[in-house]
Amino acid sequence: MSSTSQTRLIDPDHDPHRWLEEIESAEALDWVHRRNAAAEAELADEEFEPLRDDLREILDAADRIPGVVRRGGHLYNVWTDAEHPQGIWRRTTLASYRTEEPDWETLLDLDALSAAEGVTWVWHGADVLRPAPGDPWRHALVSLSPGGSDADVTREFDLLERRFVPAADGGFVRPQGKGALSWIDGDTVYATVDRMPAAPQDATVEGAADVADLAEAADDAPDPAMVTSSGYPRTVRRWRRGTPLATAEEVISVEPDHLTAGAGHIDAPGFERDVAVRALGFHDHETHLLTEDGPRRIEVPTDVRVGVHRDLLLFMPRTSFTAGGVTVPGGGLAVADVDGFLAGAAAPTVLFTPDASTSLQAVTTTRRMLVLTLMEDVVHRVEACWRDESGAWTSARVFAEVSGTLSVAAVDDVDSDEVWLTAADHLRPTTLHLGDLAALPDGGAETLEVLKQAPERFDATGLTSVRRFAVSDDGTRIPYFLIGPAEVLDPADGTTPKPAPTLLSGYGGFQVSRTPGYLPLIGRGWLERGGVFAVACIRGGGEYGPDWHRAALRENRHRAYEDFAAVARELVDAGVTTVPQLACRGGSNGGLLTGMMLATRPELFGAVVIQVPLLDMKRYSHLLAGASWRAEYGDPDTEDWDFIRTFSPYHLLREDGEHPPVLLTTSTRDDRVHPGHARKMAAALESIGADVRYWENTEGGHGGAASPVQQATLEALIHRFLDQQLRGNGVSG
Repeated sequence: MSSTSQTRLIDPDHDPHRWLEEIESAEALDWVHRRNAAAEAELADEEFEPLRDDLREILDAADRIPGVVRRGGHLYNVWTDAEHPQGIWRRTTLASYRTEEPDWETLLDLDALSAAEGVTWVWHGADVLRPAPGDPWRHALVSLSPGGSDADVTREFDLLERRFVPAADGGFVRPQGKGALSWIDGDTVYATVDRMPAAPQDATVEGAADVADLAEAADDAPDPAMVTSSGYPRTVRRWRRGTPLATAEEVISVEPDHLTAGAGHIDAPGFERDVAVRALGFHDHETHLLTEDGPRRIEVPTDVRVGVHRDLLLFMPRTSFTAGGVTVPGGGLAVADVDGFLAGAAAPTVLFTPDASTSLQAVTTTRRMLVLTLMEDVVHRVEACWRDESGAWTSARVFAEVSGTLSVAAVDDVDSDEVWLTAADHLRPTTLHLGDLAALPDGGAETLEVLKQAPERFDATGLTSVRRFAVSDDGTRIPYFLIGPAEVLDPADGTTPKPAPTLLSGYGGFQVSRTPGYLPLIGRGWLERGGVFAVACIRGGGEYGPDWHRAALRENRHRAYEDFAAVARELVDAGVTTVPQLACRGGSNGGLLTGMMLATRPELFGAVVIQVPLLDMKRYSHLLAGASWRAEYGDPDTEDWDFIRTFSPYHLLREDGEHPPVLLTTSTRDDRVHPGHARKMAAALESIGADVRYWENTEGGHGGAASPVQQATLEALIHRFLDQQLRGNGVSG
């Protein structure tokens, strides 16, 4: 039934469900618990527990590839398994890593730490300081999140003694909040914080009670004077060991309505620099070099991403700009000598120019190389660029023998031209390679060594992966991937196959590209059961560079939804599936996407999954980090609401609307996208008798899960919902 003539359910000026935005209120949590119980009673059927256990087995598998980063002579890894659901931070050597069973040295056991301190700690990363020549690698800054929230704590860790350094002993400790610490040298850090500690900095942070207080923070909320409207720190401070954080010197700041500020130290010997960024909005930044005379801005337009590597500036503009008589194309890459550019004596050199089918996805720096990850019609390739003795630039394709989605990371960009190269596709498990580009400048070739190969996690017999294109309303070709039985997607005899249950996924925002990757959970929970999985590469993403993203910004947001709907129709028209057999799933901005399908295109789908979503676009900029996304969606407190209201699913629901069955999921601990979006949408759907179920994890942050068991539970609930809705149309029970 068309919804255009029906009465809207929610008045933007009179929200009957706004009380559900009170995240921890007793009334709201009681509402959550009752709906969780109802959802689990329905979805946790006799097949739920075996499926959850299967998925947990995948997540905890001991033969997963341990992802590593090199610091000095060690490779560091964070590992979770059944015995360590929160994880252990550990390290080994490259020689040991090459073996089937490396010898790992445990540095920090998060499960033991969580038990001792009464906080469910989730790993958020570590910054290891590069020491002076001859000194040991000792100093680390470890960031941990209570329950998976974006707000976390940072504590100094001694790698030699394998212990946290208490504040009373001069250790750096940042209380819970949105912010960070990063090393300048062994006695100095850059600090961004959203509040000042209530306790003196010479207080000992040792016992469980002290650490629980640290995690919960002294205040209930950030200091309004210290954060932007997006909830992120306004100021970067240079904090010296043994001094109060409150007295730390301010080095750069942003205005209250900007996004945030950040700074970092480049530690390459002979090229040491300090760089600060003023993030004015999600897509606009100013980059500054921090000098003795204060910040010195690198004068380029604010939509140019600027990198600093050794003696080079890297320019990656969203739109074309001209400097020194040279035009750098939007979506391209150019470089210039740092000192020469600042003096106005060096023009940029363009290293990559995009075309209609090829885009720049990433740039990785090594000691002498710039390694470009490119994508042509959603297919990856890698190129390396380097300078000869005269300073002229040369480029060549590298690692051509490796196919699939390619991810490149430097092993150590200070002293090596080695890279980690990870490759995967929909049906082929991940492979980790060690590549070395050092011989290229001397006329040699790159080398490539397979370090680790993940085993298969699901039975891919008879499955295939194909790329196709749909045509959107304005004639734009939209690529999408299909993964499923070959007899359905590519029948050899040319006969018309029987339609299969199909799950369509999409995102379409923030220039995020959807590329092929191995799908162990989808494979076990969906593909093995006869389903087809589809991935739509719609506008708003980054598959074809900044223009592809910009095509669905703000008042053009409708194009992302038109693209997704075009793929859904194509799947039915091509005979892959039928409307009752077609479901869609998306999270975060992808949850806004599937929320729009539910509210405006319900006739296209037999079921809808909406995860950690934005849905109330009238209130989004006032909820948690929402204000940081105004560059993407617009500002609903201005005349922008005239177009934003056209993609606010919460306000597009109709009293007499007909909606397919829907599952909404979120996390109480999500401090990025407010859980109120999902709560209120579920309540509104309930009020019109829609077929809706709701499940909220009490931990997990924006990822929805804080441990493998939580992730397995969430995935099993989603797959049981899909199976229950579609099993009568082809999915086995």
